[in-house]
Amino acid sequence: MVLFPSFNRGLLCFSIAANALCAGSIFTFPLLAPALAEHAKLSQPQLTSIVLAGMAGQYPWTPLVGKLVDSRGPWLCSLIASLLFPLAFGCFSYQVRQMLETPSEPPETAVYLLVLLFGIAGFATVFSYLSSLFAATKNFPNYPGIASGVVTTLFGLSPLVLSFVASSFFTDSVDKSLDIIQFLNFLAVLAGIIHLIGALNLRVPDARNPTTEHPRIEEADETTALLRPDNRHCNNANGSSLDLVRDPYFCVFFLFLAVVLGPCEMIISNVGSIVLSLPSATATVLSGSSGAAALQVKTLAISNTVTRLLVGPIADFVSPTVASGLLPSSRRRYISRAVFLLGPAVVLGLTFLWMDVFVRSQADVWVLSVGTGIAYGGTFTILPSIMSSVWGTRHAGRNFGIIVYAPLTGTILFSYLYALVSDYHTPRGGFCQGKDCWQTTFWMCAGLQAAAAIWSLTLWRGWKGLL
Repeated sequence: MVLFPSFNRGLLCFSIAANALCAGSIFTFPLLAPALAEHAKLSQPQLTSIVLAGMAGQYPWTPLVGKLVDSRGPWLCSLIASLLFPLAFGCFSYQVRQMLETPSEPPETAVYLLVLLFGIAGFATVFSYLSSLFAATKNFPNYPGIASGVVTTLFGLSPLVLSFVASSFFTDSVDKSLDIIQFLNFLAVLAGIIHLIGALNLRVPDARNPTTEHPRIEEADETTALLRPDNRHCNNANGSSLDLVRDPYFCVFFLFLAVVLGPCEMIISNVGSIVLSLPSATATVLSGSSGAAALQVKTLAISNTVTRLLVGPIADFVSPTVASGLLPSSRRRYISRAVFLLGPAVVLGLTFLWMDVFVRSQADVWVLSVGTGIAYGGTFTILPSIMSSVWGTRHAGRNFGIIVYAPLTGTILFSYLYALVSDYHTPRGGFCQGKDCWQTTFWMCAGLQAAAAIWSLTLWRGWKGLL
């Protein structure tokens, strides 16, 4: 009787981890970009449109996906992902093969199809990610911080793992070029099988009945605020979506996430192109530059992963909060969790200044990768607990789906800003070379991080006692 529950729990944990590790497959696009640019003759705006479709495809329907998780459970989301991923990557592989076999420049219709297919892959990503995230938090309600931290860590680790797979099994040992067709076919098969298994395992208790929000109980101590914030907006467990967006602090939070996460996702999507714009420190020919791009993808993924592993436990120690609202928090709170919003903005601002002032070659781009990983991983790790602490957990999926429109907005704005600046400095029929490809973009991003730091201080003051 004890064995079978333990076995089922093991299958549950396996599917949570496997789904999260597959969910970030679209973030391997920097590995695909050099081959698409060199052999399929795609321009930088076309590459940006494709990857932006994947990034943006995660967001438009996220509130509905969140409500689907809240009402039907994560298993259905995993089942949908098992259909969408093979469709997207399989058809993308077929279309790229057709383009590579044609010596002329690809027609616009072929590029539009690639944009659509990568958008479908992005849509599958949100089903995959939310199935893992809420399967973990709803099956381990007493450990919401650890549960969400593990899932976001594995999600951040996903491009690193897949990059190692691409380098080990799908990269030519001589010229280091990626076999893009076989790698895309591998992603299609892997994601389909993993998410189909997840559809069988990702069940939660009482999935048909949304969890009733219990009153938050706190033990008063010398750190407890005597005056709580106005709860007309904060912790409104039964509030509608309209109530949420009317909260002025929600608007400030939305702007903060757009300005911090938008540039991060722009860099994640285009780090390969950024590397190509700079001279190699070792006179590496352009055909081998995919190795330099892969190195930056791995560096960014490692930074992202390590940050997620560290920020979660540190935040739980210095700023304990009970995201589930079910148990009292008896540990001492040393500092507000808002400091974990201020930190990413400062790190990202300094990273952009480094790129604008000090970078000379491809070897210097590691600072950008590390800084982006820290800002991106730190912000997303702390996001679920902040949302639950401020606005409750009953509509956690819906609220999470609404707030992620912020990085969607930022990703669109900053990705096209990067693409237009890069295209302006690109000679006809060639690649953009030099810091002019992105320097203006990074100067603007650095200035906006200063504004984001001020907004984080506003949230720190406004949410005093909640975080």
